[in-house]
Amino acid sequence: MRSSGLPPRRRMPTEDERMTAQTRGLGDAAPAGLDALLADIRACRTCADNPSGKPLPHTPRPVVKLSATATIAICGQAPGTRVHASGLPFDDASGARLRDWMGVTREEFYDERRMAFLPMGFCFPGQDRHGGDLPPRIECARLWRSQLLSHLPGLKLVLLIGGHAQRWHLQQSTGKPWRLNLSDTVGEWRAISENFGQPVLLPLPHPSWRNSGWIKKNPWFEAEVVLRLRELVEEHQ
Repeated sequence: MRSSGLPPRRRMPTEDERMTAQTRGLGDAAPAGLDALLADIRACRTCADNPSGKPLPHTPRPVVKLSATATIAICGQAPGTRVHASGLPFDDASGARLRDWMGVTREEFYDERRMAFLPMGFCFPGQDRHGGDLPPRIECARLWRSQLLSHLPGLKLVLLIGGHAQRWHLQQSTGKPWRLNLSDTVGEWRAISENFGQPVLLPLPHPSWRNSGWIKKNPWFEAEVVLRLRELVEEHQ
């Protein structure tokens, strides 16, 4: 394992501190029960009606799937076109590859009693002029992410899929901006998963087939990280 200069994980806030911070950040809106919170998220139109920057170019369709009993959080980027159409997280070739990495069946993957799907952006963000997906909308994390995580007390494993999820969660954990790029972050998987406390944080590349070249150039990922991922999933699901 390479020596790591990673910052230590900061002390995590207490439940009261999280609630106070969430309430302060959302004006007069106090944290709701999980069912009410999910209903609010699924009805959210902030990125279209009151956006930060350009409005969402289509009707919002937030995709989030979880329950309070979940032990594993799958934190990706944002829905693509197929997931936007179906409303089911990772309902595409990326999901098939991710299930293979995790060593789970489709039925196990979508068991929300154990798996929480918590992307950085809940709505399909649209595409750039080259046909690639735009980055996740920033409104989602600002409005909802800390609240949702506070309703998942049983999380044991958090899969940080892609740079957006890695930067947000690792900054929350260390209290400092996360500066490493995706390759370097995934390269530090052992230090992050072993030294950052609970729940276990495991950084992964996005399972998109567009990343097949990266995976081929980095054979240690499948030889080491995927092996450890399957062990952690079996342990915590």
